[in-house]
Amino acid sequence: MTTLEISDILDAVRNGAQATSQDVIKLLSAEGREMEELFAEAREVRDRQFGKHVFAYGFVYFSTYCHNNCTFCYYRRTNSIDRYRKSPEEIISLAADLKDAGIDLVDLTMGEDEHMYADDYSELLEIISGVKKLGISIMASPGAVKKEAMPKIKAAGADFYAVYQETHNRDLYSKLRLEQDFDFRYNQRVWAREAGMLTEDGMMVGLGESMEDRADAILTMGAEKCEQIRCMTFVPQAGTPLQTLEPMDSYMELKSIAVMRILFPDRFIPATLDVEGIEGMKSRLDAGASTITSIVVPHRHLAGVAQPEKDIESGGRSVQHVFDLVADMGKRIATQNEFRSMIDKLEERIRPKP
Repeated sequence: MTTLEISDILDAVRNGAQATSQDVIKLLSAEGREMEELFAEAREVRDRQFGKHVFAYGFVYFSTYCHNNCTFCYYRRTNSIDRYRKSPEEIISLAADLKDAGIDLVDLTMGEDEHMYADDYSELLEIISGVKKLGISIMASPGAVKKEAMPKIKAAGADFYAVYQETHNRDLYSKLRLEQDFDFRYNQRVWAREAGMLTEDGMMVGLGESMEDRADAILTMGAEKCEQIRCMTFVPQAGTPLQTLEPMDSYMELKSIAVMRILFPDRFIPATLDVEGIEGMKSRLDAGASTITSIVVPHRHLAGVAQPEKDIESGGRSVQHVFDLVADMGKRIATQNEFRSMIDKLEERIRPKP
């Protein structure tokens, strides 16, 4: 591949052309100077869209119980690990700490915990409602729920609904998410959007997918019109069927972030702290990410997802440390009011017309 081919694709997209699957594959294949050209274009697109603003999402993984048995996940039901389930009071206290520290949004995440699904999701709704009263934006990440739960989750106060497909290759999906219906999971975002929530989808790389699969996932997530899309590198987890899978480096994740930014300029695209911790934040922002996710309050017995303990108790994923590093890059964390204003505009765009 030549530099001209990469430049031609970038020029075409810049002038309004729709990228094809082959275009995306070429961009994802960029190396060396071509890769730097890709990242530079992504940064320019991101800065035109968001200026110096970076958005900050706090993370509260409040239940590590799950009835699923995904082959890639540390929290699969058959893994013999220590688990926890936070009380509503603990969760609200953690969210209050994040709000007081200046975080824009709290991501309330759990495994698909039957306890939280009982009584028509009553405890989950109580948690969302309690956090909403703090006056902070909320992302609900409770897994795949019944369609009729979506309006209740929205009414309780959720602004975003996040559920990741991981891959849009149905055969690969069936090997990763055992006995979980592909369409039921895909429709979570459709149903959430119908209920008035913004949505997030995500892909994972390093699980045996092809380059065509990666391109298809990026284009599919864009076509879904999710307000937030993401890519994460798979990290093998102890006690899972994929624990011996050779891990890949982060470059495919970084190139995926850049391609998503270039093709879908207005989307929130995360720089997660859950894969490489704080040391991976700058490279993801430099690839075009706009949002730092998985900021965790230390010393509160909380876990991450891709890396359950990475940089948490050391304070490396704490609010102040993240804010200081962002400032060192010449950026600043958006205020809660600035972020809320953006959310209000996005919600108005998807609100059903009378």
